[in-house]
Amino acid sequence: MHDGDRVTLGGVTLVAHLTPGHTPGGTTWTTTAQEAGRTYTVVFACSLRAPNVISTEVAAQLTHAFQVARELPCDVPLGDHPAEYRMDEKFARVRPGAANPFIDVAGCHQEADIQEAMFHAILAEQEQHKP
Repeated sequence: MHDGDRVTLGGVTLVAHLTPGHTPGGTTWTTTAQEAGRTYTVVFACSLRAPNVISTEVAAQLTHAFQVARELPCDVPLGDHPAEYRMDEKFARVRPGAANPFIDVAGCHQEADIQEAMFHAILAEQEQHKP
């Protein structure tokens, strides 16, 4: 898989965005969805959680992954864990005729912000414990 590769199945095209760091080969996928005549960009975010010990290589990968996550157009954030995009809370607000709570531009970078803060905290702790 390469950055920008596309996979099309059943008329849906997913675009790969390489975001390794949490795991080698980590990939965030984007696609579009239509609702009420509007097109939205959907982001299936790969986990950006840093390991307990961050090597120089993983630090570079995660730094790049955070940048990619913030540069992707996003209207609908989804992820590999429901809590990352508040799935239960949003699903509970789904009502006929109401605004779709999954359209959440403001929430698109929330998980990246949390994980990047944790990443920097782990790096700072590692730096304090260097011999």
